[in-house]
Amino acid sequence: MLGLIARRPIRLTLPGTLATYAVDVTDEQALAAAAQDFIGRFGAPDLVIANAGISAGTLGEDIRDVAKLRRVLEVNVIGLAATLAAFAPAMRAAGRGTLAGIASVAAFRGLAGNGAYSSSKAAAITWMESLRTELYGSGVCVVCICPGYIDTPLTRVNRFRMPFLLSADDAARRIARAIARRPRVAVIPWQMALASVALRAMPGWLYDRLAAHAPRKPREPA
Repeated sequence: MLGLIARRPIRLTLPGTLATYAVDVTDEQALAAAAQDFIGRFGAPDLVIANAGISAGTLGEDIRDVAKLRRVLEVNVIGLAATLAAFAPAMRAAGRGTLAGIASVAAFRGLAGNGAYSSSKAAAITWMESLRTELYGSGVCVVCICPGYIDTPLTRVNRFRMPFLLSADDAARRIARAIARRPRVAVIPWQMALASVALRAMPGWLYDRLAAHAPRKPREPA
């Protein structure tokens, strides 16, 4: 049994039973209604993946970009939190299951020109960590996945080389394997995991100097 939630109607042909819901994850009431419908028909799910996410190039000194920040936070943090919360009570009652959220390696340091995305993914990691402690001992696992660059429309606008770029299919397989292991946090691919360790260990003065001159995500006019 597979349930899919997306903003637009889903037109897929997949084996087995498929339940689809056209819901914006920032609409908590509609999301809760979809979750209750699924649970009422099929019971508590074994796995929930909160994957909705958007990005936008931003400039922290431009007040007009605060609107972009608000929208990114609404989808990447509030939408993720609402998705997991919509199913968590039923899974706790069942005493089993995995709640997985997709964050990003962009969360580990603030990226120039990408403050909205970096801050949203950092908040997502912290939210899932809090949720994990709240569900400790319940039988429900909380897994945070932090991918690097994946070849999707979200990254194709980037005008710079993206190290360790994964195809969407390859990334999906790696993410699925990682979720099955149920780690607290998993960075994908392993090369990006090594890079993230180096980034987090880098002293602030050095990071500031290097990151200030790094390529930036294209910024659309506010």
